[in-house]
Amino acid sequence: MQYCEMSKEELLKLKEELDETYKEAQSKGLSLNMSRGKPSATQLNITMDMLDTINSSSDMKSEDGTDCRNYGVLDGIPEAKKLMADIMGTTPEHVIIYGNASLNIMYDQVSRAYTHGLLGNTPWCKLDKVKFLCPVPGYDRHFAITEHFGIEMINIPMSENGPDMDMIEKYVNNDESVKGIWCVPKYSNPQGYTYSDETVKRFAALKPAAKDFRIFWDNAYVIHHLYEDKQDEILDIISECEKAGNPDMVFEFASTSKVSFPGSGMAALASSEANVADIKKQLTIQTIGHDKINQLRHVRYFKNLEGVKAHMMKHAAQMRPKFEATLKVLKEELTGLGIGTWSEPRGGYFISFDAMEGCAKAIVAKCKDAGVVLTNAGATFPYGKDPKDSNIRIAPSFPTPEEMELASDIFVLCVKIVSIEKILETK
Repeated sequence: MQYCEMSKEELLKLKEELDETYKEAQSKGLSLNMSRGKPSATQLNITMDMLDTINSSSDMKSEDGTDCRNYGVLDGIPEAKKLMADIMGTTPEHVIIYGNASLNIMYDQVSRAYTHGLLGNTPWCKLDKVKFLCPVPGYDRHFAITEHFGIEMINIPMSENGPDMDMIEKYVNNDESVKGIWCVPKYSNPQGYTYSDETVKRFAALKPAAKDFRIFWDNAYVIHHLYEDKQDEILDIISECEKAGNPDMVFEFASTSKVSFPGSGMAALASSEANVADIKKQLTIQTIGHDKINQLRHVRYFKNLEGVKAHMMKHAAQMRPKFEATLKVLKEELTGLGIGTWSEPRGGYFISFDAMEGCAKAIVAKCKDAGVVLTNAGATFPYGKDPKDSNIRIAPSFPTPEEMELASDIFVLCVKIVSIEKILETK
């Protein structure tokens, strides 16, 4: 029976029982964290032998003869560009290899647009108004970048096929102050949705009022499948934009942060020939080149795309039980109660939970008091403000499967208690 159909007396009795269970949970003194999408130690251990790939007796030259110990090679050694291009589904001439973090590249791209402009266009800092579209719920670190630069952010609702393209087309095609949009197109953060072919094609066919409008295509989870036999696929946005006559409209980002080591991975940007040339002009001032030894290490370890895919199935074997443990508890405890819905992703790092309106902050706080730390309620929206106070991001990656089941038990307990309290306000 749905909670909203229960009488006040039934709800009060149920709440009394749940409160007792909650006190028992509090008394255990738990400390479980599912607030960020961090790989677990067991996942990091998968790649430890990468550190043996290069040693003091190794040939330190790339395939074009470059000595990777020295200065130079602004955009990455050829074999690293090929590997990252294959991962992203594009070609090496579109790619620049950076350091370990794609977030750093995204910040740089917004910063360059803000201070110096893109392809000769007016720097955003000289404009009266700059706006960014933000599919929600979305990635809090994206929103933090645009907020840092004082850029106005506009919520765009998400569906299983991607963001609301009618709304995006209306904004982009008619408002010159709209300069960009954040996208996590495959296994989105936090819902785990993958943009449909139609959505990707509509993105590529946009007719922006602003010449310097850019799609910030953060393909962070492009190879992060949970199942070998159930994998989402997505069109290559670079080639789709080229076909649509909009080659300069997209910046695509990816990294090996959750493939090898998050603190020592390899990140890349892919874009048009004109954008790459424009970026390299500024990179010559910013750096003499990124870590080529790390690039060489990654290529020699993974060898090719097939090597990366095989490696990612090892990660999937670690991640899958945690997702399944969480979803099992959600289904068994909350199905049919009318107090929450959740995504069931086939890849990525998160599960998105939507509580009753006005309940997310209270649920997160109650979980914390019982020793379970979640991402702050509202974090999946610009400015940390969820207009419905309902979305909660669950990150199952860091705890063990057993810890995730325990944390999920406490989570659903808190959902039940807070939901009853909300319903009783109207009884």
